[in-house]
Amino acid sequence: MSSAFLSVKGGQIVRADGTPVVLRGVGLGGWMNMENFITGYSANEEAMRQTLRAALGPEKYDLFFDRFLDYFFQREDAQFIKSLNLNLVRIPLNYRHFEDDLNPFVLKEAGFKHLDRVIELCAEQQIYTILDLHALPGYQNQDWHSDNPTHKAFFWTHKHFQDRVVYLWQAFAQRYKDNPWVAGYNPINEPFDPGEAMLEPVYRRIAAAIREIDPHHILFLEGNRYSKDFHMFGDPLPNAVYTNHLYAAPGFIDGGPYPGESQGRYFDKETLQESFLEHSRYMIEHDIPVWVGEFGPVYVGDPVKDAMRYQLLGDQLDIFNHYAAHWAIWTYKDIGLQGIVYAHPESPWIERLRPFLEKKARLGVDAWGGREDGIRSIMQPIEELFEREFPGYDPKPFGVLWQARRLVRHILLAEAMLPEFGELFRGVSEEEIDALMQSFAFENCVIRKPLAEILRQAAGGQPVGDKVSDILARSA
Repeated sequence: MSSAFLSVKGGQIVRADGTPVVLRGVGLGGWMNMENFITGYSANEEAMRQTLRAALGPEKYDLFFDRFLDYFFQREDAQFIKSLNLNLVRIPLNYRHFEDDLNPFVLKEAGFKHLDRVIELCAEQQIYTILDLHALPGYQNQDWHSDNPTHKAFFWTHKHFQDRVVYLWQAFAQRYKDNPWVAGYNPINEPFDPGEAMLEPVYRRIAAAIREIDPHHILFLEGNRYSKDFHMFGDPLPNAVYTNHLYAAPGFIDGGPYPGESQGRYFDKETLQESFLEHSRYMIEHDIPVWVGEFGPVYVGDPVKDAMRYQLLGDQLDIFNHYAAHWAIWTYKDIGLQGIVYAHPESPWIERLRPFLEKKARLGVDAWGGREDGIRSIMQPIEELFEREFPGYDPKPFGVLWQARRLVRHILLAEAMLPEFGELFRGVSEEEIDALMQSFAFENCVIRKPLAEILRQAAGGQPVGDKVSDILARSA
């Protein structure tokens, strides 16, 4: 076995020779599982793809996404990640690349073209990859980032969908069982099983299916309720890491000051540490590694607010490193909200989308990057009606306000914008498609320098919370 192979030993991840490894890296969001705020469309990925098929025709549609997948991550990206002292890329995957709803249980070999390429590019730089099934057939959660056009998670109530996920993970295990630079498998991103009874049995079934083929790779298993709750789990599975996601309210698009009040709660470094320990209790009690699989604020272009968000990030990273937790920040590349690198504001892609992006912002259709200031005249009466008529109504996963926003902003209004998105690309030539997608090539992107430097120091094991102001001054 290659010395690079990883496994779990007590509370550590170790190489084959027993040397401990701390995985610190990035999530490759928006690539093989697309998200609306990352690249600029509205609604969910499959709805967007259907719109573009109609606008482009089949040949240009295939070219459009092949060039996107190519330019979005190349050798220069892997080299840059390595330069930040990072050693991990978590790769979110949409099942649709590998299996078709109309032809289930038949593997699509074409889906591996770019995945194999990126795994190899990372391996060249001695960067580990984790395969993350981010969008499952039937939808494992209620949100757009599982490519869900509804507000229901059907995966938990339909064995057919579960069978298909087992099939896919056996296919991944067969393909990568001998690859030492694949750190392991993240079977379900941000699950929410409303009844809480199915999550652990499903994990155990997936684990058993993988172990029939691949006895070595680590399993990275997330808690329920979008990687927050672990109370339904019994004893941990062998050679498994359990993972939480720790987005702090001051880092949200509408977050308050840091330190200070956000969403009715005070946040400072002490409360961040309390949150980390609370959401890591299961792992600590069972002496198994902690992996914070997602975290990170968004940046709004206001120097004062962004400085507070860098401070929030620096404090979180210090906490993770203090407890020897593994981590992967969200996200590596986008169009300017959160990425370490992002498409240039004057790139062909942004120039073409600019009016569309402005309308999205005005209507608040994105969950992660949208505010609803411009549509309070719609949302406020709905909220008041529910408060008046249904005062005890508390739908899962996150209550009535989340439900209203999901249905009105992130489905109704977001879907209504899709035809406009399609028209932006009607009649484009193959040369124009290539130029548009080159907007995502590393050489054409902007590096968010303070964020890059904070991550470089934290990945090198250095404390950064007390240095954020100095880093910002040097990056100015």
